[in-house]
Amino acid sequence: MNTGSQPSPMSLADIAPELRESIGRMPNLSVTSALERWFVRRAMWLLFRDRHYDGVSIDKETTRQGVALRIYTPQRALTGAALLWIHGGGMVVGRAAQDDLFCVETARDLGIIVVSTDYRLAPEHPFPAALDDCYAAWAWLQDSAARLGIDKTRVAVGGESAGGGLAASLAQRLHDIDGVQPAAQWLICPMLDDRTAARHELDALRHKIFDNRQNRYCWRAFLAAEPGAAQVPDYAVPARRQDVRGLPPAWIGVGDIELFYEEDKTYADRLTAAGVDCTFDVVAGAPHGFETIARNTALAQSYLSRARDWLRRTLAETGTMQPK
Repeated sequence: MNTGSQPSPMSLADIAPELRESIGRMPNLSVTSALERWFVRRAMWLLFRDRHYDGVSIDKETTRQGVALRIYTPQRALTGAALLWIHGGGMVVGRAAQDDLFCVETARDLGIIVVSTDYRLAPEHPFPAALDDCYAAWAWLQDSAARLGIDKTRVAVGGESAGGGLAASLAQRLHDIDGVQPAAQWLICPMLDDRTAARHELDALRHKIFDNRQNRYCWRAFLAAEPGAAQVPDYAVPARRQDVRGLPPAWIGVGDIELFYEEDKTYADRLTAAGVDCTFDVVAGAPHGFETIARNTALAQSYLSRARDWLRRTLAETGTMQPK
């Protein structure tokens, strides 16, 4: 990439060689028009249908508030720990079923129950709708812990991209109220800071998969306001929180050439400076969502293995779960 005053668009040469074929076949997502969002949402309903996965059952539940959940239960001996997972999609598209394979593998590999939530999408439902739905899913999981064989104190919150941002916001909201706290926050390429979207100079880079023009639209849809304003509602933008002391241990993973790298690094540094145990995992030459788009590559598999190993160890430290 050109590092001058007018940077050139990102090219395949900037991407790790192992990822180039998969990334090169993947067009950037465009969701800025109602027609584009309808098409993407419809395609996800058609592509991600119920399937059978060996070793893990998938059940469906609904919270009292009407939030749909998917529950992944491994057939192997359970450890008593769980993960509340939140899908990505820029807060304007996406559904829980898109992460079935990821949640199945996580549940099976760690011997934990994974609960994935569908949440209301912007712009039809701006903040705080999505976060309220994630909070309802957390409350459901806590209320159902005895029935599911889960230790309430050994539940992590996690998500990818927009879901990672919502997971970080949920951890902050739970910190500020009485009740059981998450054992960990597991944030994969999280979307944390609307102020990135306000940096128009980043548009020229045209980041692969998800660029700043799309980022700006998604934050505008979610906030129902222009990103980068002087004030935002509490919990709407996790990177805006001033005091991050006392938050759960965090794992933040991101590629070094993706749009969210700088905001993720800044948040990780702030957590560490505030005394929060934070692991920041950076993958060289990796664009946004590479762990899904190029999931079969050794680079993606190693990254996901490190992420799951961290979650396994962290949940083990909160109870009796032992590493396999």
